[in-house]
Formats: sequence, C-alpha cells, structure tokens
Amino acid sequence: TDYYFEYTECDSTGARWRVAIPHRQGSCTGLPEPVRGTDCFSCEAGEFLEMSSQQCTACAAGFYSLGSGVRFDQWDSIPAGFSSLATYMEPEGSGDESLSCNSSWTPQGSHLESNRDECTVSLVYAVHLMKQGSVSFDYQYVDNNVFFEFFQIQNDQCQEMDQTADQKWIKLTSNGEWGTHTVNLKSGTNILYWRTTGILLGGKPVKPVLLKNIQIEVAYASECFPCRPGTFSKTPGSSSCDLCPRNTYSNKGASSCTPCPGTQYSEGWAECKERPACSEKDYFQIHTACDSTGKTQVLYRWVEPKVCVEDSVSGAVALPPSGEKEDCPPCNPGFYTHNSSTCLPCPTGTFSDGTTDCQACPAGTEPSLAYEYKWWNILPRNMKTSCFNVGNSKCDDMNWEVAGDHIHSGIGGSDNDYLILSLRVPGFLPTSIAGVTASEFGRITFVFETICSADCELYFMMDVNRKSTNVVESWEGTKSKRAYTHIMTKNASVSYTWAFQRTNKPSDSQVRRYVNDIVKIYSITVTNALDGSASSCHACALVSQESGSSCVPCPPGHFIDKDTNQCQECPPNTFLSGHHIYGQEACQSCGPGSRSNKEHSVCFSDCSFSHTDQNRTFTYDLSALSSVGSIMNGPSFTSKGTKYFHQFNISLCGAEGRKVAVCTDNVTDLATKDLQSESAGLNNYVQTFVCQSTIIPADGRGFRTALSSQSISLADTFLSPLVTASCEHGRSAVITLRCNPEKGERGELTVSKCPAGTCDGCMFYFLWESSSACPICTDADYHSIEGACKGGMQDTLYVWNEPKLCTKGVSLPEKSSTPCEAVPLWLKVGIGGGAFMAVLLISLTCYFWKKNKLEYKYSRLVMSANKDCELPAADSCALAEGEENEDDVVYSNTPSLLGKLKAIASKGEGESSESVQLKSSQAERWVWG
Repeated sequence: TDYYFEYTECDSTGARWRVAIPHRQGSCTGLPEPVRGTDCFSCEAGEFLEMSSQQCTACAAGFYSLGSGVRFDQWDSIPAGFSSLATYMEPEGSGDESLSCNSSWTPQGSHLESNRDECTVSLVYAVHLMKQGSVSFDYQYVDNNVFFEFFQIQNDQCQEMDQTADQKWIKLTSNGEWGTHTVNLKSGTNILYWRTTGILLGGKPVKPVLLKNIQIEVAYASECFPCRPGTFSKTPGSSSCDLCPRNTYSNKGASSCTPCPGTQYSEGWAECKERPACSEKDYFQIHTACDSTGKTQVLYRWVEPKVCVEDSVSGAVALPPSGEKEDCPPCNPGFYTHNSSTCLPCPTGTFSDGTTDCQACPAGTEPSLAYEYKWWNILPRNMKTSCFNVGNSKCDDMNWEVAGDHIHSGIGGSDNDYLILSLRVPGFLPTSIAGVTASEFGRITFVFETICSADCELYFMMDVNRKSTNVVESWEGTKSKRAYTHIMTKNASVSYTWAFQRTNKPSDSQVRRYVNDIVKIYSITVTNALDGSASSCHACALVSQESGSSCVPCPPGHFIDKDTNQCQECPPNTFLSGHHIYGQEACQSCGPGSRSNKEHSVCFSDCSFSHTDQNRTFTYDLSALSSVGSIMNGPSFTSKGTKYFHQFNISLCGAEGRKVAVCTDNVTDLATKDLQSESAGLNNYVQTFVCQSTIIPADGRGFRTALSSQSISLADTFLSPLVTASCEHGRSAVITLRCNPEKGERGELTVSKCPAGTCDGCMFYFLWESSSACPICTDADYHSIEGACKGGMQDTLYVWNEPKLCTKGVSLPEKSSTPCEAVPLWLKVGIGGGAFMAVLLISLTCYFWKKNKLEYKYSRLVMSANKDCELPAADSCALAEGEENEDDVVYSNTPSLLGKLKAIASKGEGESSESVQLKSSQAERWVWG
C-alpha cells in the first residue's frame, strides 16, 4: 500500500519497464526492483491491466473500462485529478497577478457548467501518456460573449503546445445541441486546460459553457471505473454502463437496478422521489385534424412520462374532458378545401386566398408562389418540431402546439429546454422568372410575440445548404406583437429555425416555475419559394402584345413596361428595388457618388465622383482609400475592470458592390492574421462594408493572447439602413471625408467620441481625414505672377492658390519668358498727347492771368483819380489851336484769335461787349456797347 506500479514509456524496440513508485517520495525503502515489462500493448474494451501479473483482466459487474482510455461522465462532483483555477482578467495598471475570484466550474450531475461572470476559470487535468493518444469531449457553447478555449501544455518548461485556431478556439454550437471536440496528444506529461472568460457588456449575463463526456485515450487502463448512480452493468467485462429503466434506481457500481415503491417514481436516477399532486402544469391541449364536417376536437393529454397523482391526493387536478368540437380555421392562402376536411395546394397556374376555389391567373399574369401560413390547424408538411435539453431527456412530444390563429411553444420537459420549430425551403425561383431583383431571391416575414416572467429568449436561426446554423436575430423577455423580415440574397436551400428557451438557468425537471412563459407565432410568409403555392398573381412580361401571348422571363436588370407588358432595361445608374419589377418606378436612382452594376441589382461607389458648386465642378478620386481601413476605439472597462476595445473595419467603396470588410470571432493574433484569407475557415465572422468587433487585449504575461468576439455588421447595403431588433428604423454608418493635405493619401480615421462609436446604438459616425479626400486639381487652383521687363524679356511664374486644397490632377506650368519693350508705343503716344495738353493749358492760364492783371490796374487808377467814386469831367473834343489832326484809328469789331478765346472763356456771364477808341475832333471817350 506504500507504493504503486507504473510503466516507463515504450522504447524503440517496443519494450518497457515496470517500476515501483512510492505514494510519497522518501516515505519508504526496499522498493521492488524494476522489472522488464511485457511488450507495449493496449487492453481490450472492458479490461484493465493488472500491474502485479501484467495481464489484462476483465472488469467485474457494475464496473466498466475503455481498455485504452479513461472517460469522465459523472459530474456530481469534480472528479479526482481535476482542479479549477479562477482569476480576473488583469485590469489596466493593477499590477496584481490575480484578483480575488470565487467562480469555478460547477458540477450539475450529468455535466459541468462554466462560470457566468467575468472571471477567467480554467478546468485543469494532468495525464501522463506512454504513447501518443487523444482527448475528446462533448460541449454546448452558444454565447459569443464567452471566450471558450482548449489548449494543452506539454514539456518541463510548461509552454503551450502549438495548436491551430480550430483546435484551440471552440466553435459555437446551435442552441440545445451538443458538439464534440477532439485533439491529439503527444506521449509524456500533458496538462489539459478548458478555459472560459465571460465579458459582461451592458450588464447582460452570459450563458455558460456546458461540458461532459471527457474521454482521454491512453496506452492502457490500470483500473476499472464503477458505473455512476442511475446506471448499471450486469455482465463482467463491460465497456460501458446502461441507464436504469423508468421507475428504477441504482447506486454507484451497481450490477442491477432496484424498482421504486408504488408511491414513488424515478427517471433512472440514483434515488426515487415521491409522486406530486397533479396540477395544470402537468397536462396540455392539442387540436385534432379537421373532420368531414369542418370541425376540430380539443383534446387534453398528460405530460409524458406522467409522474403526478390525480386520485386520493388533496389538491390534485383531474384531466379536463376532451372532445369539444370547434370550427376549423380556413385554409392557408394558396390552398383550397377538399372534402371539407383537407386543405390542398392549388394546381400550377392557379391561385386562392384559402376561402375560395382555385382560379386561373388572368392573361398577362402568373402566380406569385410563396408559403403563407397564418392558420394553424395542423403543422404544415415542410415544418417540424423538436426539443433539446441538457440532460438529453425526451421532450419531443411537448414542444410546439397549433392553436387556430397561431402556433405556440409547448410545455417541454423542463424550464431550460430548447423548443425548436423549423421550416425547410428547398430553394427559390430564379430571379428572371419570378420577377425579383438579382440581390433578393426571397424574403421571410413572421409575426410573433413573447409573454415571459423570467429571462426567456427567442432565437431566429438560418442554415444555408445544411452547413451550419447561425443566429440571425434574438429577442429577450416579453415582446409585444411585431413583425420581422429577413431577405435571402443567395439562391440556395435553407432551413429557418425558431428556438425558444424559458430560462438558461439550471432547472429541476420536476420543478416547473415558468411553464406559462410562451412564444406565439401568428404568421410565417416566405416569398418566391420554389415549391410554394399562390394566393395572388402578378404581371409578367409577354412575348408580344398579341392576345394569348405567353409569359417570358425578363433578363436581369429589366422591368416590365406597364403599357406593353414587355421587358425594358432600367435606365443607367438605377437599381431594381423591392420584390417585384412591374413598372419603371421599380428602378430607383442610385445615390450621389454611386452607380449601378450591369444587372442593376445594386448601387456601388467606384471611389470617384463629381460635384458642382457655384458653377465649378469638383472631381474626387478616392481610390487610395478603397482598401479596408481599421480603427480601434477605447479603451473601455466593464464593471469588473476588464479592459476592452472596439475595432472597426471599413470598406469605403467595396469592390463593385462586394463587401470586403471582415470581422472575425476568436482571433488569437490580430497583428499578423490575415482576416480575409482565413475567415472562411472560421465559424463566426461577418463580411460587410462596415463591421465591429470587441477586442480583449493580451494580458502582457503570455498567459492569454488578444481575443476578438461579438463581430457585428454595421452597414451591409450601400445607402440602405440595416433593420435589427434594437434599431427598428435601421442601423447605419456615416463616413465623413475631410480634405486635409497634411494627412497623406491613406489619411487618419477617427470615430465618434460616444462609446463604441455611437450615441444611440443605431447610428455610427466616422471621420476620415486624408489628402485623397481633396478634389482633383484643375486650372482654377493656381494663378500666374508676371515679372518686370528686363533686357527686353519678361518672366511669368505659376503658383498654387493658398491654401492648396486639391490633389493630383493638373501640374503647375513651367516658368515662361516673353519679349517685351522698355517703353511701349501706347505709352509713347500717351506721353506726347499729355505733354501737348499741358502746354496748351499753361498758355491759356498765363494769358488770362495777364489780362485780368491789366484790368485790375486800370480800375485802381480810376479809383485813385476820384476818391468820391465820380468819373472825371469829359475833355473837349475840339482841337486846340496849333494841334494837328492825327490819323483816325478805328478798331474793327472783327475779333482776333485771343479775342475769340476770351469770348469763349466769358461765355455765359452776360452779353459780350467791345470797347472802341475813337479819335476825332471831339474829346476821347469809352463807349460800352
């Protein structure tokens, strides 16, 4: 008892040694000498290697063995050898190696459950392999707010083994389904880690990871394992244990099961329980198919298996009487009533609203094929129901129930069951036949409401071509009656699934607290379904306008002309919007700066456009910004101090309508990983125009690398909002481009100051400053400067207008030189004319100045002769004795040149006058005329 035997690893010859190892080092002496063991081999299933005899021995009844491995499938407690390590993510600047955290993996009987908070919790198991082996486990992982990784450490330095992303990062599973993950192990010591980290953003609790059936492949099993309670193995050499039948129980290591007493029951448990009194929660209602009189019966059934007691127990409720008849609801649109009891689809080329007989479509029209389910007497042939729960107990008969004007979730087996409703669509009609746009092959619309008292959640999921089921949208808690629409942009077979869970908390299957929490779906409509039926007809394109002409498909990008009912191509830079293509109004104009593709199915930007403002045209070339741009916003912190960032990837123009911005989940090395090339191999990624991921940075100690999760699309259609459950009017992204020559061609991308780039959760704003956002340079963006004339030559320089707000385009012209004259001819003529006028004016000024001066002197003379201002007496005109008669001087009245000038100058001052001096025999006098 002081020691045990172990084998060494197999050597190159296929041999090994058996050695004795004390339970405590140095606790005893005299250990047996090593013995050369038998050749390397593995025991068969149901056997173990008895170390003393080195022989494979069959397990006893009540025990089992895998022969060459160990399996852990009993989780009433954490098995020996497992340990749980919990820490917080290191907050920024805390400096602590770990913070206090009390979370751990929690045993739940049939499985383990991870933590629901922000702790990083690791489930650790160490195993020593003599040769290469493997580990496999089953898991449920439905919440991408939890990071779930599995990795192994193998060597003395405790370094993590190299693993690919799909080995380390566990893929999400569909709600209620179990996935299996397998990883190969090397020989030697392997330390296995299952690690989860919850990220509580907005206070929303996370859904835990569930783990069970951990199986490790080793060289041999050194012991057999007892059957867990509720199971048994009745024969020796068993490789597994069987479940006890209903109403029996067993203890650990049982070889048979014991029946329960009459007043007790069991579902293969470790013990029996007293049967409770029956209540309204123990039965449910169903409707039968319509009979020949158009009636349906209401039936009540006990929930199976029935465990309650309805007789001889106080307060027990009896099963209500069945058989009450009600009128059957009408047939669904596209169907007609056959023999008053059966609804059949209308024949090809006909239609019906469900209340009348099928009628042929009028000339020039064709049926609008679709699924239209709004009356629920029986489940349609292409729909089915199922149920998943953690314990794998049966609940398929109690999941969804038809109820006339709606279908609602059933009672299920327990409160945390996933109640599944699925609709299979084999495909959609080609767009040229059904008259739908190339970017829309069909759409599904359903009307629903949820009535909940707990944390119920409804998931709407989609599986294309049977590859993987992805959640399209989800709703939590009570939601009023509303409609939701999803557009199908790929012509493929698809399964639409609704999954309803009343609560995600652990639940006892026999304690039903939320049985009255339900979801009601009133109607489901799928347009353009390949094998659908018609409730109406729509116009089609005709071969010709002649009567009786048959319908023909329109080529892509064509609409049906209302006057001629023939195909016509949409005008340039328009796209076909909506579901039908009847009338030119179906062709809608593309927005500014965008154009349509050849099929007129989508508008896109080629990163170039023109804009006219104040009679000037500005042309922009944004090709330098066409590649995907990224920006990290933050940091932000959760309530527990966990730091995270929001990363945005933006494809400004796309690639002729294709979306090239990719955001992925579970990315381990964001600095080097090529997102676009590897995203196809990852389970969770979005490819769109603008997307967002939540990034948890590395902790700086090598224990955890950067993590990426919660990838969502912010804009997947050019100039069209993305409607979501939280954004009824659409979720949009606005990217503003600003001309800044100092930022370079790629420029700088910034996001709104609001948290996560949005202030309302629906509108996201980005600013991209770049020189590429400046208009292309034209002749109007520079001007010329002429230099002085030197040596008969004149230089002309060209400079940009300041500030320069343009890029590329025209270049500045080179400096030019042209001949010139020192004094130009026009300047000479001007100088000559100016000199002549100056001389003339000076001459006139001198003349009139002299004339005025003489008159002034005469006036002074007269004034001085007669101070009393009287004129002197007139002299005698007779000649004195001895005087000679002088020649008479007569002044002609013909004016001289100066006189004419004087007359001109004095014009307008009164009548002109002349003074004439008469020399006669009489005395001299002045005569004023």
